[in-house]
Amino acid sequence: MTRTHELVPVPKRGAIPIAKMRPVYRCDDVERRLQKLPPKEHESLRATYERMLEKGPERFQVKPAGLPAMEHLYDEMPNFADVLDGVKRQLALCEDSRDALEITPTLLLGPPGVGKTHFARQLAGLLGTGMGFVSMSSLTAGWVLSGASSQWKGARPGKVFETLVDGQYANPVMVIDEIDKTTGEHAYDPLGALYSLLEVDTAHAFTDEFAEVAIDASQVIWVATANDERSIPEPILNRMNVYEVQAPDAEAARGIARRMYRSIRDAHDWGQRFDPEPPLPVLDKLAELAPREMRRAWMTAFGNAKLDGRHAIELRDLPDGSGRRRPMGFVQ
Repeated sequence: MTRTHELVPVPKRGAIPIAKMRPVYRCDDVERRLQKLPPKEHESLRATYERMLEKGPERFQVKPAGLPAMEHLYDEMPNFADVLDGVKRQLALCEDSRDALEITPTLLLGPPGVGKTHFARQLAGLLGTGMGFVSMSSLTAGWVLSGASSQWKGARPGKVFETLVDGQYANPVMVIDEIDKTTGEHAYDPLGALYSLLEVDTAHAFTDEFAEVAIDASQVIWVATANDERSIPEPILNRMNVYEVQAPDAEAARGIARRMYRSIRDAHDWGQRFDPEPPLPVLDKLAELAPREMRRAWMTAFGNAKLDGRHAIELRDLPDGSGRRRPMGFVQ
């Protein structure tokens, strides 16, 4: 299941990824399973097998043709510099070789709102692969990663299977968001599948409990986020590079706020009515917020300024701590 052949080798450095095709399952395995199904039973499982045969087993295996441009990510997320350095090192190892893209499973550990999930999405965009996303804080079943047996009512494949089979890529970024929010209340350990999925040797033949067909998940790029590592099992921590991500300092936060202002302004036609740069007092106030909250604050401020007929944002346009607009004008 590790055979690959080149599809489109692209020599241009850092612009377009090199794409190969890689089989992520065997059609003969699927056909055997399909033939064993009793007639008029297990319709959901039958549909899954038929979809696998129709789509075929090969998916794009992508890696950058060279070291991709990353300067904008260092500017946009300065508190992730150590993580970006780690990614860059691993990209450098394979950029001019036939080796597949290999990035050690990564855990981003830090307080809420510092941009961990945003970073994971940006990483998927940088690498040119797809992305699967699992929020452990909203988890309702222990089999979200590995699937549930087709014998169970309402059973379905797990997220890993769905991302590889229904997606286009053999090496998507798989984000396990808030991995520390998993509780022990489930009949099955929601993280149990990770013990094999995070090891390349065993991930080559990962078997989803619903489909019961081995799929090659060895190329999946794993990124997990957490606020507190104490509730994460030690064997999982040992399989990951753990980065502690702190909130940006005041100067970096001002830079993030300024770039976000420009980004919002440039992305909208109405943005051209506003000044090219925000006032320094407004930037200082925005720098007190977590990156997650900055965008909402800017959008509120843009709207308030527009309602007041101004093309410059003022402090009074920003929401207060409760999310309400600050008093504006004619205050005695």
